[in-house]
Amino acid sequence: MNIIFKKDTWQEIYYSLRENKLRTFLTMIGVGWGMFLYVSLLGAAKGMENGFDKAFSGFATNSIFLWAQNTNIPYAGFPKGREMQLRLNDIDLLISKIPQIDYISPQNSRGNFGSAGEQMSRDGKSATYTLTGDLPIGNKISEKKLTFGRYLNDADISGSKNVIVIGQDIYENFFDAKKNEDPLGKSVNVKGTFFQVIGVFNVKRAGPMGGNDTSFIPLSTYNNMYNQGDKLTVFSIVSKPDADLKIVEDRVKEVLKEKYKVSPEDTNAFGSFNLGKEFLKLTGFLTGMQLLTIIVGTLTILAGVIAISNILLITVKERTKEIGIRRALGAKPAEVRNQILLESVVITLTSGILGFIVGLLLLMGLDAATQNQDEFPFYNPTINYLNVVGAMSVMVILGLIIGMIPAQRAVSVRPIEALRSE
Repeated sequence: MNIIFKKDTWQEIYYSLRENKLRTFLTMIGVGWGMFLYVSLLGAAKGMENGFDKAFSGFATNSIFLWAQNTNIPYAGFPKGREMQLRLNDIDLLISKIPQIDYISPQNSRGNFGSAGEQMSRDGKSATYTLTGDLPIGNKISEKKLTFGRYLNDADISGSKNVIVIGQDIYENFFDAKKNEDPLGKSVNVKGTFFQVIGVFNVKRAGPMGGNDTSFIPLSTYNNMYNQGDKLTVFSIVSKPDADLKIVEDRVKEVLKEKYKVSPEDTNAFGSFNLGKEFLKLTGFLTGMQLLTIIVGTLTILAGVIAISNILLITVKERTKEIGIRRALGAKPAEVRNQILLESVVITLTSGILGFIVGLLLLMGLDAATQNQDEFPFYNPTINYLNVVGAMSVMVILGLIIGMIPAQRAVSVRPIEALRSE
């Protein structure tokens, strides 16, 4: 198409658009708005996805939390309302019976699951915080960002040591955080017993494993302090990557019901929270949001391109005499058609680029505004530029296809009739 490389062609397009500034601007809004929606919503959806990925980073999302409750159906001679109890030997039973389980982390806790916390004190200051007995493997389920020291290790468990890992809130209460006081090797009093601080962690938001008001001590030490024996409060069960978490959850309850002689129909004996299932719902919602964004953006762009065709039809009618003069002077029908098509593509492409730039600026502003907002799950709202290029290509193709209507109308104008028109 030699017409593209002719200076006169672009001058004519420029004068045509300049003569109808308001009409051209209003026409461009439709396509620009569609591209703006496409870019901003797609980027925002990706920002939310990245935000949730960041929030769950270091967390085993393929996990189930299980705890004991009371039976609600009498069974095998046992009355209704029997109190259930998880025990250490349940772990080996579950792993042997359910091959889909990767590992299980047991915990005992005061301050979680409706129980009262434990009083802690240091240098005349005291407060009640969540106290959890844990194993080193517990940090695999919810990895804690340590600002000082280390987490519990196997030697702490086997030796039932009086060591403690405290959350940021506890550190700031008992130590001089403004001067970044090193708490390692220093002690806090828990239930009349001194515990040596071996680590401090800081989590952005509280999760099932606790927040910054939580402290962790060896599970063996906890059980000795509270005479728990082999009793446990909760199991954190992590499945293998290819396992169906819902099946694992149901199978765990079946095995425990069989062991403790609980009715198979009893739905209250053991409570659970399937984090993996909830996480899949979340990712499914975000995927649906991205798909909806693509549909809405595409339809808006299509509506804008159709509006361009309508405007060009009006423009062709207004330029009937001009087109007639060009035809009378020897302009070929193909040249007139290509001129109109080129105007359609220019308006479409310019509108799309402007919409893309404005959408990109909005995403940059949102990213800057939420940089330090840890409570809001939004991070790095990137967009796939291949998607944008694809959308631009679709816009240009639609502009060409729909531009054929006014272009054909221009070609059908007979020079004699055009010159007679007012």
